[in-house]
Amino acid sequence: MVAIQAAVMEAAVATDARWDGLFVGAHLATLDGEGYAAIEDGALAWRDGAFTYVGPRADLPGEPSSLATQVVETSGWITPGLVDCHTHLVFAGDRALEFERRLQGATYEEIALAGGGILSTVRATRTADEQSLFDTSLPRLDALVRDGVTTLEIKSGYGLDLDTERRMLRVARRLATHRGITVRTTCLAAHALPPEFDGRPDDYIDAAIGWLSLLNAEGLVDAVDAFCESIGFTPAQTRRLFEAARALALPVKLHADQLSDLAGAALVAEFGGLSADHIEHTSEAGVRAMAAAGTVAVLLPGAFHVLRETKLPPVDLLRRHAVPMAIATDCNPGTSPLLSLRQAMQLACTHFRLTPQEALRGATVNGAQALGLRDRGLLRVGMRADFVRWDIRHPAELCYWLGGELASDVHCGGTPVHTPRVRAGA
Repeated sequence: MVAIQAAVMEAAVATDARWDGLFVGAHLATLDGEGYAAIEDGALAWRDGAFTYVGPRADLPGEPSSLATQVVETSGWITPGLVDCHTHLVFAGDRALEFERRLQGATYEEIALAGGGILSTVRATRTADEQSLFDTSLPRLDALVRDGVTTLEIKSGYGLDLDTERRMLRVARRLATHRGITVRTTCLAAHALPPEFDGRPDDYIDAAIGWLSLLNAEGLVDAVDAFCESIGFTPAQTRRLFEAARALALPVKLHADQLSDLAGAALVAEFGGLSADHIEHTSEAGVRAMAAAGTVAVLLPGAFHVLRETKLPPVDLLRRHAVPMAIATDCNPGTSPLLSLRQAMQLACTHFRLTPQEALRGATVNGAQALGLRDRGLLRVGMRADFVRWDIRHPAELCYWLGGELASDVHCGGTPVHTPRVRAGA
């Protein structure tokens, strides 16, 4: 890294090409090595959307004002931009009454079988036009960005028909353009069985495969997902969908082993999947399969917390077999109405006993890997200039504080997407 950085600096000096921006004075949690791989009193520069210098301020090749068009003297800590690799952010309506029912003793399965759960959101989303879906989803996106998210995934799956699935994916694309962040779209048509296909799940999978081909041709799909569970789709049905995705050269991921062990993690690993998500009931055989395939384990502590689950994901096995662990909000209206990835990090530490270092990696470099993105998640020369400056004294504070606004500057590709608000009287 040092040699590459030196070459970049020499080229910049030789051509008198200034960097677009330079932050000096903050400590850097680069994650580019063991632990936080911290650099105290650091400097962070970028040009054309990519990092050009990451290192100590003392090692800069000149006065900061001579090196960059914009120089910011700052403090606190800078980390890579957060990556929320599993969300259902685009939807209509809410399910607050179901939350009350669960508190009164109803289970997730009971609510779903009674016509609630996913299908209640499907009914609301099908009646919403594209603009209203955009308008209701944008505040949720903004909440994630204010708390440090620069890249996120958004799934469909609340349409369960071609028109609504398309509408959801189009809104996800619009959100990315509107806010200047990265959004990866996932087709989750195999999320639940819609009422018009009651008793005909195989026919529905056939229909979903047909939609997938159309939506992919329209440039709306980056990956394919399914809910492989007793109240969702069987492993055999999931396999058929994955075979269709492979024929279209689309990567796959899976809601796997959340409520029972159907060997979903092993199934998605068999297809070289990007990630297996939830995985509370995954066996050691499934973990071994993930390790062999390079499939990321996505932990979703928000759903675990809201559903008051007791079965923990196999974190010790994941560590033992060196499976990367990502953390995501699972932002959705039913089981994880969570609008802070930093809060998901805190819950992962509290419920799953991850360390703050593991949680930060899970919400940055490992989250990026779960989306198939290798150009972000670290502070490293050449990587995409996605970063967050935090008003903290140590990175562990990101998992310590319950709530509050800790993110000051949030940059995506070197462009600010969130900056401090000016207080009255300031």
